[in-house]
Amino acid sequence: MDLDEEDGTFTNISLTDDTVTCGPAALHSKQDTLFIMNCDIDGDMENQVEMEEKTRLINQVLELQHTLEDLSARVDAVKEENLKLKSENQVLGQYIENLMSASSVFQTTDTKSKRK
Repeated sequence: MDLDEEDGTFTNISLTDDTVTCGPAALHSKQDTLFIMNCDIDGDMENQVEMEEKTRLINQVLELQHTLEDLSARVDAVKEENLKLKSENQVLGQYIENLMSASSVFQTTDTKSKRK
């Protein structure tokens, strides 16, 4: 490897085939440096896009988990309220039944005894 005097970076010089592949172990001449840098930048951009997508998906999953927790808590609260209302309805039903049985208006009348 030689130190490039212009920008202080190392340049790999291929001793074998001049084929260039994208990746950290690629050997290349100074002319191919720009191509390799573009491959690395493209790779970095792909990784960045991939990481952004993963982050977005993770955030979406977390948001959905919180929404599910909220909905689950709401369902539990509604169930409790439903049981409370059923109990109150039973009490009110019994109260109305007792009022009706105590009131002469709702008493069953014996039609035979009134005719006499």
